[in-house]
Amino acid sequence: MSGNRFESIAQELLSSAGIVINGANPWDIQVHDKRFYQRVLSEAELGLGESYVEGWWDCTAIDEFITRIHLSKLEEKVRGNWKIIFHALKAKLFNLQTKARSLEVGKKHYDLGNDLFQAILDKRLVYSCGYWKDAANLDEAQEAKLELVCRKIDIKPGMTVLDLGCGFGGFAIYVAKKYKAKVVGINIAKKQIELANELGKGLPVEFRLQDYREVEGKFDRVVSLGFFEHVGYKNYRTHMKTVDRCLDENGIAFIQTIGGNTSKTRGDAWSNKYLFPSGMIPSTAQIGKAMEGIFVAEDWHNFGPDYDKTFMAWYQNFEKAWPELKKTHDERFYRIWRYYLLLCAGAFRSRYLQLWQIVMTRPGTEQPNVRIS
Repeated sequence: MSGNRFESIAQELLSSAGIVINGANPWDIQVHDKRFYQRVLSEAELGLGESYVEGWWDCTAIDEFITRIHLSKLEEKVRGNWKIIFHALKAKLFNLQTKARSLEVGKKHYDLGNDLFQAILDKRLVYSCGYWKDAANLDEAQEAKLELVCRKIDIKPGMTVLDLGCGFGGFAIYVAKKYKAKVVGINIAKKQIELANELGKGLPVEFRLQDYREVEGKFDRVVSLGFFEHVGYKNYRTHMKTVDRCLDENGIAFIQTIGGNTSKTRGDAWSNKYLFPSGMIPSTAQIGKAMEGIFVAEDWHNFGPDYDKTFMAWYQNFEKAWPELKKTHDERFYRIWRYYLLLCAGAFRSRYLQLWQIVMTRPGTEQPNVRIS
């Protein structure tokens, strides 16, 4: 197929989404390298992201560009090439989230440097979706989210809490300070754990560099915020069994996770390569199957549009911080993170992705008083 033919097909596809190549709208893309057309048609989301990182195209409002792509379901029209099939087959054949492989995401993303996350996140360093119902800024949205979780799990002074994938310890420290609970946080990102231990000094918190499958002990509450996306579909059941093993007889379990509208067995190829190795977005069916016979879903709350606002707040902070960050990071890093933050904002804005909070108890236990707002 000639280069002109690839360009013609790409123009036709993008036009159906209201996107004009070299157009004047903020969501229109400016193509600098004609190899872009063949690459994006043959490699789909991987080719689109990589060609942006390499400077083959630009766009003023990538978030709006991505929103239009999802709303028009363009990704379904460029599937089927052998590279995507290979990645899907690899995910089916191999467990990409073994204990050894799980360390990759810590090294590749979360250990990039605390200076980066301190620049873009809120004052508590919470790296998951905020709750914007009554919030005016990122700090308020994240505090509202932490408080929402505490209300849903009915946290009380003296309780023991296990925080799976604890990040920088934002939730654990909040719970320890406000509710006087004792918290154990586990994580596989060394730099996050180091900073969490520093921030949590003097509080009843313990942060461990540990795989979630190795946790022992019993806890009144078991919580994970933005961790389930790293588990992988082959381990969803293992995750639920681990929570069950660690949860006290009458305890409450809680998950906050990004969710997908359909069940998939592979993650986004670009995100897997550049940001979250072996990451995967679960569906309602996959989570439900993993819970079956172990837990009752007491409450399933979706506030996905709030992640659009959260990612845009992170992006604005990233842009403000870039003059300082570029002293230690190059232009390629800038393009990867700009694309990542705006890609995700567009995915939530289009409702391609959801954000779920799920409250779980064991069958036969008393129903908790779940309060959404």
